[in-house]
Formats: sequence, structure tokens, C-alpha cells
Amino acid sequence: MIDLRAVESRPAHGAGRLSTTDRWLPVWIVAAMLGGLALGRLVPGLDEALAGLEIGSVSAPIALGLLVMMYPVLAKVRYDQTRGVLADRRLLVLSLVLNWVVGPALMFGLAWLLLPDLPEYRTGLIVVGLARCIAMVLIWNDLACGDREAAAVLVAVNSVFQLVAFAGLGWFYLQTLPGWLGLETTTAEFSMAAIALSVLVFLGIPLAAGFGSRLLGERVKGRAWYETRFLPRISPLVLWGLLFTIVMLFALQGDAITRRPWDVARIALPLLLYFVGMFVVAWGAARVARLGYARTVTVAFTAAGNNFELAIAVAIGTWGATSGQALAGVVGPLIEVPVLVALVYVSLALRPRLAPDREVLR
Repeated sequence: MIDLRAVESRPAHGAGRLSTTDRWLPVWIVAAMLGGLALGRLVPGLDEALAGLEIGSVSAPIALGLLVMMYPVLAKVRYDQTRGVLADRRLLVLSLVLNWVVGPALMFGLAWLLLPDLPEYRTGLIVVGLARCIAMVLIWNDLACGDREAAAVLVAVNSVFQLVAFAGLGWFYLQTLPGWLGLETTTAEFSMAAIALSVLVFLGIPLAAGFGSRLLGERVKGRAWYETRFLPRISPLVLWGLLFTIVMLFALQGDAITRRPWDVARIALPLLLYFVGMFVVAWGAARVARLGYARTVTVAFTAAGNNFELAIAVAIGTWGATSGQALAGVVGPLIEVPVLVALVYVSLALRPRLAPDREVLR
């Protein structure tokens, strides 16, 4: 099992210690999935009640879980060290190419290859491929001992690109490229307000809270107190926020998932290939660029993860809550969570071979 106590004690990124139950993280995640499915299936009207708790196009329960989960991670970032990340052109260029060229293209290819007869699900997957990760990726990066400062910078850069590129890429992959290839085209109008709200809620708020906590804590008490006393106290919120988010996701769609298992399986296959494929390609590219273990991990997870919150919101806002596009968006995180947890294990297994001895011992 992953011993997060060891992960959180890395001196290079600040002290912190999560609950001992974190070493059983996969068990808790599976339990949260099953619990959410049971709630959504057995409690009449729960999915509709949860779906009604929205702020704009953002699900309030999911937003709450993600904010609680992300705040401790962003509070641990040493923001005075992010200038070095911005100076690393190899890292930034590689991440941008993987996220905004390779990722959408790979999902487009897999969606058309494996779902040629299911246009609604295919469109939903293409939208998932366009929504680059700005939230949960921070957790996977942290668990795999990636570079926190690099992750924070890349997530922020992806957020900016999401604001300016999402609608244009949606038009290209749903209308222009299929037309060039003689395939069926899809008309869709994306709400810029929904995209901006997603970035604000899922990155802006926890980022501001994390930055403000470090700034205030270090000024009042000093860095040693902040990293050895304050961070360990808020670290357990990561686990509870993650599990709460998973329960809410599965509860919202528990009934639909259990009633349409074959459709879910058809959607799951291209998603599985996508997450694993993006991780492998990004990992290989980062190793070729000689980024080192910590930043290789960061590049791989930021490329493999997706902003499922935005994908679901866009699908519901454009095609409706009961549409096939919305179901495809919901299945995204249901596959992403267990796959990326497994890839955390893969990363940690490779760490002794790729990281310097002194880093492995931390």
C-alpha cells in the first residue's frame, strides 16, 4: 500500500503527515466508489437532489469535496520556488504540447475508432479530451512524489489555455477535422462563462487559499512552524476531501451506471486506453527531455489527467443532464480515479531507478 506518511515527510517540500489510514488508500477509494453507487441506486431521488445543488453549472457537493481536497496540497507549495519552474522551457513546452496537441488528438482518434456507432458517447469523450486537468492531478502528483511547485505552475498554465483554447479546439475536433476526414460533424456552442467558472472554483479559490495560508503563516510564525506544525494539521483533509468527492460522483450517477452497464463498458475502454496511453507517452517524452524523476512524474500526471468537472458541466449545459454526452463525461472520472491511482504505484516502483539516491531516501 502507499504509505502517505512517508510521502508527506519529504523535507524538500515541507513537512506534513496524513492519517495512518492513508496507507490503505486503494481500499478506501474502492469503498467510496461502492458506497456512492449504493447510495445512488438505493436512495430514491438522491441523484436528482444532488444534481439540484448547483452554483451556476458547478455541482456544489463536488466543488466542496475538491476544494477541501486541494487546499492542503496548494498550501504546501513553496511559491517562492516557482520562478525556477517558469524558467524551465523544456518542461513548459513539453507540457503544453502534450496537453493541447497530443491529448485531444489521441482522445479524438480513440473515440472514433472504438465508438463509431455511438455519436453521443463519442462526442462526450472528445469533450473530456479537451478539458485538461486543473484539480485532482495535484493529488496524484503528490502521492507519486512529483514536483509540487512544477505541478502548481503547469496547472495554472493549463487553466489559462483552457480559457482561451477550449472553445476553439471544440469547434476544430467536432466540426472542422471530422469534415476534412469525411466523418459526421457535431454542432456545439460552449459557454465561456461555464469554462471561466470552472477555472475559478476548482483552481482559483484553493490556489488563493493555499497561497494566502503560506504567506500569512510564514510572516506570522515563520517557515519552520508553518511546515512542521500547521501543514500536518490540515493534511488529513486531502483524504477526506478525495473520498467525499468520489462518493458524490458515484452517487450522482449510480442509478444510470448500474442500469446501463454495457454502455459504461463501451465508454470505459477508450478512456482506459487514453489515460494509460497519455501517461506512457508523457513519461517517455519527459525522460527523453531528461527532466528527472520528480518533474517526469509531474508532466506525466498533468498530461494524463482531465478536468472532469468542466467536461461534465459543458456536456450538461450543451446537451442536457440525461444525454449520452453527459454520461460519457461522468464515466471519465470513474475510470480516471482507479487508473491514476494504479499509475501512482507504477511511478513509485520506478522511482528508485530514476531518482537520485538522496531523493529516494527522503
